[in-house]
Amino acid sequence: MATKTYLQALNDAMRQEMERDENVFIIGEDVGKFGGCFGVTQGLFDTFGERRVRDTPITESAIVGAAAGAAAAGLRPIAELMFVDFIGVAMDQLFNQAAKMHYMFGGKAKVPMVLRMPQGAGVGAAAQHSQSLEAWFMHIPGIKVCIPSTPADAKGLLISAIRDDNPVIFLEHKILYGVEGEVDDALYEIPMGVGDIKREGTDVTVVATSLMVHTALEAAERLAKEGISVEVVDPRCLVPLDKELILNSVKKTHALVVAHEAVKNAGAGAEIAAMVAEEALDYLDAPIVRVGAPFCPVPFSPPLEKAYIPDADKIVAAVKSLRQ
Repeated sequence: MATKTYLQALNDAMRQEMERDENVFIIGEDVGKFGGCFGVTQGLFDTFGERRVRDTPITESAIVGAAAGAAAAGLRPIAELMFVDFIGVAMDQLFNQAAKMHYMFGGKAKVPMVLRMPQGAGVGAAAQHSQSLEAWFMHIPGIKVCIPSTPADAKGLLISAIRDDNPVIFLEHKILYGVEGEVDDALYEIPMGVGDIKREGTDVTVVATSLMVHTALEAAERLAKEGISVEVVDPRCLVPLDKELILNSVKKTHALVVAHEAVKNAGAGAEIAAMVAEEALDYLDAPIVRVGAPFCPVPFSPPLEKAYIPDADKIVAAVKSLRQ
């Protein structure tokens, strides 16, 4: 297997699926010759042309609406928004149209569209370009939510998302674009709803998402030196959620920390914590602890932004609090 960045893995997935299926096309702002705001679609315009890599005006409502309509008509669009923060402009097209068509038309309509969106803080992009909004999408019946943390997972999940007959939200942390890992050159799918254990352990389960998986692994390495064995679980998808993987890990370790970069208030971690409390409470030896960002906008100031983002110290402290 080749070593590739997260960005290259995404590009490979789109290129290979576009070669395999002529119904797959890309739509978004500056996705053509420019190659996308973060370079994820670079080179695809030269290969497939403007008919299948389509630049749009600066109008997220049109991007999402066109993707939903094209999907309902039989195509498989991959729509890109420059930042997840801009989805508010197109929420009607997403949650009232794309998410509900299959249900409201009695199963006769399919909406096989992927909506790719960069999210996350750490690049000094300030409050309107740095949010993590995965919890918004988890609350909408009819769409799936992928949030991969590694290049290999990103490629396999994106291929699955493109082939799926439902709308899929695909969230990519901006810091992860440069992260490297081994990626198979061949086409492969990672089923949505199947999580992964990134590190096995026996003393406490840490369920983490996106960039926070890497932060959790750093914390686990530090804790191992103190004799504390941490199991790091990456759900990879939030809808559908691999409940069985999480519950089995908690039943083994008897303790749970949930970590994400999004604000802790009403975040994905709250749903995971509630699920474990409902289905595995008797296995817990201590209360569930959530690690998330404070309930405020993402600061622009670099020192404040650094303080805002949950780090390994916070996960270490959360794990240790369970053992007191």
